[in-house]
Amino acid sequence: MVAVPVTIGRRPAPAPAVPTPSAVPTVPTAPNAPSEPLTDRFGRVHRDLRISLTDRCSLRCTYCMPEQGNEWLSRSSVLTTDEIVTVARAAAAAGITTFRLTGGEPLLRPDVVDVVARLAALRGPDGAGAQVAMTTNGIRLPEVLDALVAAGLKRLNISLDTLDREKFAALTRRDRLDDVLRGVAAAQRSGLRPLKLNAVAMRGVNDGELVDLVEFAVAHDAQLRFIEQMPLDAGHTWDRSAMVTREEILASLERRWTLRPIPGRGGAPAERWRLLEGRGEAARDTGHTVGVIASVTAPFCGACDRLRLTADGQLRSCLFATDETDLVGVLRGTVGGDGSSRTPDGERQAAVDARLRVCLAGKRAGHGIDDPGFLQPARGMNAIGG
Repeated sequence: MVAVPVTIGRRPAPAPAVPTPSAVPTVPTAPNAPSEPLTDRFGRVHRDLRISLTDRCSLRCTYCMPEQGNEWLSRSSVLTTDEIVTVARAAAAAGITTFRLTGGEPLLRPDVVDVVARLAALRGPDGAGAQVAMTTNGIRLPEVLDALVAAGLKRLNISLDTLDREKFAALTRRDRLDDVLRGVAAAQRSGLRPLKLNAVAMRGVNDGELVDLVEFAVAHDAQLRFIEQMPLDAGHTWDRSAMVTREEILASLERRWTLRPIPGRGGAPAERWRLLEGRGEAARDTGHTVGVIASVTAPFCGACDRLRLTADGQLRSCLFATDETDLVGVLRGTVGGDGSSRTPDGERQAAVDARLRVCLAGKRAGHGIDDPGFLQPARGMNAIGG
């Protein structure tokens, strides 16, 4: 019998060392001028801005929002495309290189193609264009994906927690599995790579089909990323003891494949493994990978490079932050002191830059889920932006 080597590192890679807090850089005032990198007091340089386009969604996933009684943001409180681009331009000047569009469901926003086009046209201090990515439930992809790609969309994540119709309907409170699967097929045809499928692992819901989900992803030339369920549900009913952990996910997959860790994740949220067929020296690399985002049991806060912008113009330094930095006053008010309702673009960009740094100044070393005083965010996941 051939011995099977241990190919999974059971302990997560140690978090990057946390430097001594440093001073917040100064703010530029010239229009479109490059500014200092967005570095927090722990030395983490931020390159990624998650932008929520809406809090509305065509599904009602149990881990995200209630089935009824949602208090949607008013249309007037949602940032306009011009306002989003103003924030993004300041962020790009400060070194943000990736804009990920989220929701709610971003494809419910009528002008989503225009948003993508205008963000893709932004340039950073080095002249390089921004990478525009999107996380979606996939339902509207068949009708809009070609236009999104033409506008400059470069990367795509699709949420798919189960392949079972009854489970899908119970989990999302909508019978839309076929629509999501058509969206996955459209994404496969589009050529956008890497194509990623996200699945929240839930005990008693989909923990028996983890292998099936990976095989579905492989068949569609996609990478499956399992996500530990986090305390972000609107009903605040999250129970850590009921969560499917990273270790349990890997153990399930290990019964089907040999898993070989891929080192060097950088600031990416997912640890990744290569999928190998067979065991021992005869194991063959399939060319496919699987990822796990273990925000709870193996947090990656030490390398976090993300900020978040909610649909109503609030900056958040962390998915689990309990405080927000308001941008609406800067975007819709008077930045200068002359009482004018029109503010020069350069002044407005500088004011946004300053708010970005205020937000960073309050960023904590970690999300603190294990702290005795941890408080779940008041906003549900759909209102924060996934």
